[in-house]
Amino acid sequence: MELVIKHIKNLYHTIHSIDWDDIQKIPQSGGDRVYFRIIQGGHSWIATYSLNIRESETFIYFADHFFQKGMPVPKVLAISEDKTIYIQQDLGRVSLLDVLEKEGKTDYVFSLFQKSLSSLAKLQVIGGEGLNYDKCLTSKEFGKHSILTDLLYYKYYFLDTLQYPYDKQALIDEFELISDQLSDGHYKNFMFRDFQSRNIIVQNDEVFFIDFQGGMQGGLPYDVASLLWQAKAELPQEWKDKLLDYYINEVQQLLVDKLDPAAFKKQFNGFVLLRLLQVMGAYGFRGLFERKAHFLTSIPLGLLNIKSFLTYNTIANDTPVFAGILKWMVGNEVIQRFTPPKANDQTPLVITINSFSYKKGIPTDDSENGGGFIFDMRGILNPGRFDEYKKLSGLDKPVQDFLEQRTKMNVFLNSVWDLIDITTENYLERGFASLHINFGCTGGQHRSVFAAEQTARHLKNKYKVKTILQHTNQQNWVK
Repeated sequence: MELVIKHIKNLYHTIHSIDWDDIQKIPQSGGDRVYFRIIQGGHSWIATYSLNIRESETFIYFADHFFQKGMPVPKVLAISEDKTIYIQQDLGRVSLLDVLEKEGKTDYVFSLFQKSLSSLAKLQVIGGEGLNYDKCLTSKEFGKHSILTDLLYYKYYFLDTLQYPYDKQALIDEFELISDQLSDGHYKNFMFRDFQSRNIIVQNDEVFFIDFQGGMQGGLPYDVASLLWQAKAELPQEWKDKLLDYYINEVQQLLVDKLDPAAFKKQFNGFVLLRLLQVMGAYGFRGLFERKAHFLTSIPLGLLNIKSFLTYNTIANDTPVFAGILKWMVGNEVIQRFTPPKANDQTPLVITINSFSYKKGIPTDDSENGGGFIFDMRGILNPGRFDEYKKLSGLDKPVQDFLEQRTKMNVFLNSVWDLIDITTENYLERGFASLHINFGCTGGQHRSVFAAEQTARHLKNKYKVKTILQHTNQQNWVK
């Protein structure tokens, strides 16, 4: 990453002569793009690094097109010659989901959803005017092929992992029918494709859009379905109904050929189910195959979302095989399979997490049962070998950035968590009182400290379990 940051600095200097004060790597989510926040004085910018040139070109083209039409998107300010790096406006750090989670389902948050849908309607209709869909990253149009691809994505990366016996040919036939029904619409405007509250930035009570490079020409209801039925948002049905009516009224004012609200809502429901299934495919791919914790913990939410949808809608008439699969899939057995046990006030389990120095020896476990885990961190590049980090520790951000950006620490910890999660869940179920997890490195100051801190956060977030965090060699840290 050091070389990437050097190239980012060179590009930054083409638009600003003053050196930046800091550059911070932004945590990645689902994609392979790497984002950085450049800070200088009271200003900031976002730098993106990606080897997927086609994706970058699509984003840059869409952003420029929409910005010129006055849409709430970031302006791209600089692009490297090889197009692996570009710098754009920083619209802020707070997403609509952040606001929702912090403030709850208030009138203010409802108004932000209204603003998002109003701006979406403009982006779809006005923003779509004159757009060259040949620039799209994948398909130019969200038609039958794209719909069938989403259904198969769900099938291969989620449904098939459940090992549920079903008539595969009958299901494919029903998927073909669903694809025909959903592609037989007359709403062909710009489709954001991933319109969810994480991709909506809130700044000064206004909303802005990011991550629209997957867009294409498609049906208007899809994006509305994506926002209103996002699993993490957990919007009440009353909000969904009111916001859908609000959007229909907003988009009606922009369309030359007025839409039929009843037909729109019917297609909307079909797109809701499609979007929920596509999301489950993403959770399966990113969580079950790539082992990313955020996506694994989202699986139960996704299943409950589909269960909620089926409470108000039925697909049994046209697609009985698929209806049977979905009924089983949202049953308690499958949901519980992906729901980790949670600690409570009566849970006796306390997990002690230590960082230590191998020079001083492995911490002792005086609990009744003993045992636990010891992980050797010395295979990870040591920040302590570099003068600028020598007197810092794994508690300091520069060291954390070093370990996340220049080492395989995240890969290491994901493997660690796969192991300790099995024991944690078993101990919670059996009522055990103690588990020790130890991380050791040369000085017990950088790598082991970071690993212990991150593991404590992981266990508290996932299981709500009591933890004791100790850095046993802190008195000997280089200062």
